[in-house]
Amino acid sequence: MVRILVDSSSDYRPEQLQQQNIELVPIQITIGETSYLDGVDLDRDDFYRILEETGEFPKTSQPSPQDFLDIFKDVAQKGDELVCILLSSALSGTYQSAVLAKSMVEYDNIYLVDSLTATCNIMVMADHACSLREQGMGGADIAVQMEALKSRVHVVAALDTLEYLSRGGRLNKTAAAIGDMAGIKPIITLTADGAVGILGKCLGKNKAICAIKKRMLEQKIDTSFPVYSIYSYGTDNCTLFEEKLGQEGIRTDKRLQIGPTIGSHIGPEAFGIIFVTQAS
Repeated sequence: MVRILVDSSSDYRPEQLQQQNIELVPIQITIGETSYLDGVDLDRDDFYRILEETGEFPKTSQPSPQDFLDIFKDVAQKGDELVCILLSSALSGTYQSAVLAKSMVEYDNIYLVDSLTATCNIMVMADHACSLREQGMGGADIAVQMEALKSRVHVVAALDTLEYLSRGGRLNKTAAAIGDMAGIKPIITLTADGAVGILGKCLGKNKAICAIKKRMLEQKIDTSFPVYSIYSYGTDNCTLFEEKLGQEGIRTDKRLQIGPTIGSHIGPEAFGIIFVTQAS
């Protein structure tokens, strides 16, 4: 049997995991003195409300090798195959924990994919992996397909505030304060090596929407994959964004919410889009 595993940065809902028969390794989120397991015991809206109400900056902790080892041992015992699609190694040590766990099991039919991406991009990849599994493809071949797909899955998003990038040490506090006062909305993406990249800084929400829309229109979209709008907390920006896309004939298949793992670094009112480009 081919099994598929993701970490909670993929932002699957529990019911989606069950429906797709996907296994989960959660990432730990700590807010103040309280720790939660993302995707297990932390509701997304509650998470963002806690951020706004307490002013606490959340900390994320990668899964330990042991978290993977328990699953890997079960896979080996049952003679199954396992394809793991994991958060970018440029953003977290999650992938490295899985590498260490695999070295302890010494079982060849565990395939680790460093997605070089995050959030619902991983969901797009894992959903496709499930489709390939349903078609009868084996684990090794699915992993090869994931490696080929990962560079084609893109996210472009606008942040409503620079505060969380600042609090996470990714931006100078003075620059963030000045940027927020000026209404600057950074446009971010994930680069080819899996790191966060800033595509531009726009003055105001409408210009940010136009910048994302322009970026989208420049791409050759693979229409066999879904196009998702995404948001963190608060849907007003995302709704306006979807309306502007619709005026250009760009339709989104679904609106998805960014969970705590990535939300910890971008904050509320972020919005954007996920799409897959055609193979070159």
